[in-house]
Amino acid sequence: MPVTPQQRREILMNTENSLLFSPIRIGQLTLPARLFKTATAETRATLDGFATPAVVDFYTLLARGETPLIITGNIYVSRDGKSAPMQLGADHDDKIAGLAEVVDAVHAHGGKFFAQLNHCGRQVIPRFAQSPVAYSASNVKDLLTGTQPQALSVAEIQRFVACYADAAARCQRAGFDGVQLHSANGYLLSQFLTPYTNRRTDDYGGSMENRTRFHREILQAIRARLGPDFPVIIKMNGADWLPLRDGLKTGQLVDAAVMFERAGFDAVEISVGHYESGFPMVCGTFELGLRHMVDGSMRYLPEPRRTLLRVFRPLVTLASNLLWPGRQGYNLDYTPQFKEKLSIPVICVGGFRTRDAMEAAIAEGKCDAVSAGRAFIADPFFYRHTRDRQLGPRCVDCNGCVGHLGAQPAECYHPTVKADKDAMLAREGGLLAR
Repeated sequence: MPVTPQQRREILMNTENSLLFSPIRIGQLTLPARLFKTATAETRATLDGFATPAVVDFYTLLARGETPLIITGNIYVSRDGKSAPMQLGADHDDKIAGLAEVVDAVHAHGGKFFAQLNHCGRQVIPRFAQSPVAYSASNVKDLLTGTQPQALSVAEIQRFVACYADAAARCQRAGFDGVQLHSANGYLLSQFLTPYTNRRTDDYGGSMENRTRFHREILQAIRARLGPDFPVIIKMNGADWLPLRDGLKTGQLVDAAVMFERAGFDAVEISVGHYESGFPMVCGTFELGLRHMVDGSMRYLPEPRRTLLRVFRPLVTLASNLLWPGRQGYNLDYTPQFKEKLSIPVICVGGFRTRDAMEAAIAEGKCDAVSAGRAFIADPFFYRHTRDRQLGPRCVDCNGCVGHLGAQPAECYHPTVKADKDAMLAREGGLLAR
C-alpha cells in the first residue's frame, strides 16, 4: 500500500545508514541504491523479436516498484544467436521503435534501464533460431541440447563484433541507459572464455589474454560507436561448474575480470554455470520446475532428450534438490575474490530474498551491489517492499518460472505465491500480468 508522508520520513531515517540504499556509480551513471533487477527472459516478444504491450507492462511494473536499475532479459544481437522463442531482438533498426516504447515506460517512473546483449552460441536450438548452423568458439557438442556447433572463423568473429556494436547502438538510440554483455551461463562469450568449449589455437584461444580478445574487441567497437561515457557492464561466471571438464575456477575468472576492467568495462555481475552444469544458477527446489520443463523450456529439444527427462525426472529432481538447495546469496562463494582484485563495482546475483542478507553481503565487503530475478518475478515491487520493510509476495524458490522460460511468459507459477501477487496488484491498481 502507498506510504504516508510520516512513514516516508521514517523510511528515510531507516535507510540513511544502510549501504544497500546508498548511491553507487557505474561508469558515469549514479544509481540511488544497490538492489537491481537482473536479466530474466521475458518470453513476451513477437516470434520475430519485436517488443509488445506485454513487454511494456512487464517492465512498467518493475519501474513502478522504484527499482533503481532494471536489466532486460537477453536480447539477441543476431538471429542465429536467438536463445528462445518470443525473445527480444536488437538485430535490425526496425526493432528500435518498439524498444523505445519499453524504455519510455521505465523512464516515466524514474527507473534506469540496461539492455542485456547476447548470442546463444552452441546452446542454441537451430530450428527456432531459423539458422542452418550453430556457432561457437570450437566445434564442441552441447550435451544438454545436442547441438553440434561450427567453429567461428576469424572473419565470422569480426562479423559478430560488429553485430554486438550495432545492437548496442540501436539500444542507445532506443534510450537505454547502458548495456550489459552476457558472458555467463555458457552462452557464446562464455564459450570463448572456457577452455572446455574453446580449443582454438589462433589469437582467440589458448591464453586468457586470447580467450578474452573477443570481449575486448566488442567493447572497443561499442566505445568507438557510442563514446566513453555510455555504461557497458559484463555478466560472467564466478565458477563454470563443469565437473570432469575443463571449466574455469574462480581464480581464473577473476583474472579475466581484471582484463575486462583494464579494457574499460564499468562493472561485473557474477553468476555461475553453463547449461551443461545443471541448476547451480537457480538454487532451490526442482519438482515443479522440472515438471514444467517437459512442455516448457525443454519442449524444443530433440524428442529423445525430452523422453529421457520424462523418464528420469524423479531421479533428476532428487539429485538437483540435494546438489543445489535454496539459500540466499549463493554466488557470494565467489564474489569476494573479485572484490579483492577489482576497483569497478561487483554485483552479486543469486537467491537474495531478505533485506538483512543483502545488507550483510554489502556491509561485509563481499560485493558492491546485489541483483535478483525470481524475487522480482514473484513481486515486481520487491525493491520498494524491501526498502520500506513491507511484506509482499515472497518467492519460495520452486523454479516453476524457470521451467517455463522460453515457452510461457516469465511469471510466478507457484499457486499460492501467484495468488498473493495477483491480490497485491489488484490492491495497488497494477496491471495484471498478461
